[in-house]
Amino acid sequence: MNAPDNHVPAQADGVVDWLTTGTRDERFIDNIFAQMCIRLQQAGIPVKRATLHILINHPQWLGARMMWSDGMREAEIALVDYDVRERSEYIGSAANEIHDGAAEVRERLEQDSSLSRKHALYDEMRNKGLTDYVAWPLYHTLGKRHIVTFATDRPGGFDDAHVAGLKKLLPVLALVSEIRVKNRLARTLLETYVGSHAGELILAGATRRGSGTTVRAAIMICDLRDFTKISDNWPRDDVIDLLNDYFDAMSEPIARHGGEILKFIGDGLLAIFPLHTPNACANLLHAVAEARQAMAALNERNSATGRAPLNYGIGVHVGDVMYGNIGSTSRLDFTVIGPAVNMASRLEALTKKLGRNVLLSRDFAELVEKEFQLEHVGRHEVRGFSDPIELFAYQG
Repeated sequence: MNAPDNHVPAQADGVVDWLTTGTRDERFIDNIFAQMCIRLQQAGIPVKRATLHILINHPQWLGARMMWSDGMREAEIALVDYDVRERSEYIGSAANEIHDGAAEVRERLEQDSSLSRKHALYDEMRNKGLTDYVAWPLYHTLGKRHIVTFATDRPGGFDDAHVAGLKKLLPVLALVSEIRVKNRLARTLLETYVGSHAGELILAGATRRGSGTTVRAAIMICDLRDFTKISDNWPRDDVIDLLNDYFDAMSEPIARHGGEILKFIGDGLLAIFPLHTPNACANLLHAVAEARQAMAALNERNSATGRAPLNYGIGVHVGDVMYGNIGSTSRLDFTVIGPAVNMASRLEALTKKLGRNVLLSRDFAELVEKEFQLEHVGRHEVRGFSDPIELFAYQG
């Protein structure tokens, strides 16, 4: 192995200083990571490939992998699902070893492969001409362990000075990455639990009780039929799976067409399509049509396992709503309230009585009747409203 360059650790101090004071205005850890690798090369540390593996709290993804290689200006991001730990790509990997407690994984790729760890990643790196690979845990607070790795194509691999320079980065990289990961986590959790638009408002400081604004929107309320009977007679896990499948069928079209789901209420959901978006009302009906198709496909799958078909009702109205923070002094809900929301809720309740899956108010129907074929179902008493309401059905 070549003699170590004793100047490298001192040169790496410049990268540490940059991480400490030069990244304050950078929001995304993947950008910081790529720039860090480029600066390491400039400091004389022959990094050819590097990865950062972060565990995230997300309903669908276990984590994210950021990968940089020589010549890249930006890191590539790949999301990792929860099942990865059952697959060969994880079993026996450096990530597996570190999650099991290893403080370092070092694989000298130039040595005889018969003496090396057996994993496809090491073979892949050898084939790309890499000579040395090292992985370390990256410690965040409360015992959370993430992973950073570095590889080189330098003959003889990293020398001791290179490894020392890389190790000097780890505590600062841990602090810098934790701040960005927690910022992203806060945003992800808000998007997951209150929706993307409400999440942005909350992050921007809309957290005071009673704060809010008046929004003109199309309101959609959906409810699953006979859920009480299902929940009383089905095993708990089956009920949860059913609800998740039902909400997927309904929610994904809403999100695709620009709607925002504000809350799930038991077996129901409340969504709005703000009218400042062009074609908001038409988008709502497109979402309903796609949700109908998704529910038909779900019922077909369920029938193959002997489950009864799921039925639902949707009420749609349009009007002004108060959109903001409502609740107690210590527990707030970011939602919409107002007569327009009450009307949508009453129309959803009427779908069962009138034998229609989707009922629209006259106010909403007037905004879409030139584009969609609607069925006039007459004027009907609506609980809480003094005059009968003219209603329309939509078959999708």
